[in-house]
Amino acid sequence: MKPDTTSVPHILSSKIRPAREAVLFILLLALLLVQPHLIWAENSLLVSPEALNSMPQDQVVIIDTRSKFNYLLGHIPNAVHLGSWEDFTHRIDGVRGLLIEDRRFIVEKLKPHGIDLSKRIVVYGEPTDPWRTDGRFFWMFERFGFTKVAILEGGLDHWQNSGRKIERGRAKSVSVSSLTVDDIRLNEKVSADQDWIAQRLDSGDLTLIDNRTRDEYNGSQPYGSARSGHIPTAVHIHWPDFFSSKGHIKNQDELSKLLKRFNINSDDKIVVYCTGGVRSAMAYFVLRYLGYEVRNYDGSWWDWSLNPKLPIETS
Repeated sequence: MKPDTTSVPHILSSKIRPAREAVLFILLLALLLVQPHLIWAENSLLVSPEALNSMPQDQVVIIDTRSKFNYLLGHIPNAVHLGSWEDFTHRIDGVRGLLIEDRRFIVEKLKPHGIDLSKRIVVYGEPTDPWRTDGRFFWMFERFGFTKVAILEGGLDHWQNSGRKIERGRAKSVSVSSLTVDDIRLNEKVSADQDWIAQRLDSGDLTLIDNRTRDEYNGSQPYGSARSGHIPTAVHIHWPDFFSSKGHIKNQDELSKLLKRFNINSDDKIVVYCTGGVRSAMAYFVLRYLGYEVRNYDGSWWDWSLNPKLPIETS
């Protein structure tokens, strides 16, 4: 009897398939062990220097949020400088620090730097900056509707301490992006104003967090506010309490314990504020990192204190 040669490929395939699958599994495991940051960075709001360094240059825009002077002295290669956080704000009825939400203005500011919705945006600053403006830029991009935004852990200091190079002088020329006015879709879920807060102040399901210093919370006025004190029911968590002395974010267990101390839960309606929505934007980032739904009040105390009809508390 002649052998059934048509069954040979099937027999061989059945023998080879398990071995092939085992090899593929080992290769995938090796990739995870050798380069875990490549996968981790894809969905993380916090990016390590290693992860940033591995990202293809044509798929990421790195934004230096420090002063232009410090940027020129040294910055991460290919990083761009968009100006100060104040360059994206205007004054309305005497209130400064309010984010400009005109879509045409936004496109005109971002497009020349190669920024569009398809690219990952990584912002960084100085971990010892008392205002941590990288948090404000992070919140600003999320407010503008960008969904792939992250902060570089430890800022420029961590980048350099990790053995990474810096470059000096002006930014290299980049291609203008295809960003359009229609691309800018303001995310209403990440922002709060005085009306939104005032309407919910007595509801019992609103959690307000004042991220200024304890003295400011109790009534000090170091930045020219109209009145002193804080918004009623607000708890006080100074924003640096979320970070180590070197400016690195604390681990999730420490952060959870801190929030639990003030009975802050992930299902709360949370609003953070400070003087002008800059320091609180760093707290906003931390809460987003933890998976909380949170809004930043960009008008903050400059706005609230200026309206004599709104209640305040001291001490």
